[in-house]
Amino acid sequence: MRDIQNIVILTGAGVSAESGVATFRGPGGLWEGHRVEDVCTPKALERQPELVHRFYDERRAKLSTVRPNAAHEALARLDAEWTGGLLLVTQNVDDLHERAGSTRMLHMHGELKSALCAACGMRRPWDAALPPICPTCQAPTLRPDIVFFGEMPYQMDAIEAALANADLFVSIGTSGAVYPAAGFVRTARHYGAQTLELNLDPSEGSIWFDDSRMGPAGTLVPAWVEEVLRG
Repeated sequence: MRDIQNIVILTGAGVSAESGVATFRGPGGLWEGHRVEDVCTPKALERQPELVHRFYDERRAKLSTVRPNAAHEALARLDAEWTGGLLLVTQNVDDLHERAGSTRMLHMHGELKSALCAACGMRRPWDAALPPICPTCQAPTLRPDIVFFGEMPYQMDAIEAALANADLFVSIGTSGAVYPAAGFVRTARHYGAQTLELNLDPSEGSIWFDDSRMGPAGTLVPAWVEEVLRG
């Protein structure tokens, strides 16, 4: 670890699952009883806006019933104590990393507690149920600030720049199946970074990592953070 200065961490659904947050890849390809195609695509929003809004309103409301777990708390500790460069990139749309205390981070797939107007581009924090009417331009185009399947993830330039300068890339709780995040490990390797996977089970991208450790995030992540900070 004496050679490590800049760390990039990618977190996925496996981190929040231990807090009780539902994942996309449940039994039968359903997400809380819905097909992903019915609630998380631009066509779904166009075809059934009431269903999409209701689905995300319910998920937003459920955030008040879950809490950060040991993995979130350990990553927040690393954020506070690591004196080198650090960027936490999460695929998750919940706010558990922030509530645990992480600050050097970004949401590449958007946030449940944010609203976006497709007409005027207004973006603002939003805790309650989301009406379709934009409070800024009055157009009926207000939507969850979520990156749907088929849309470009947020802040890709910043992520690519961080990967190019990383000494260590760590993937935690991800399936390795959803791009472009699934390709981050190869980008990091291309620029010479060491790579580590912490996951409940081997992912589709496990072969690309220098080291893979299997187990619950709530166990693996605190142990790894302690290892890093001991240096």
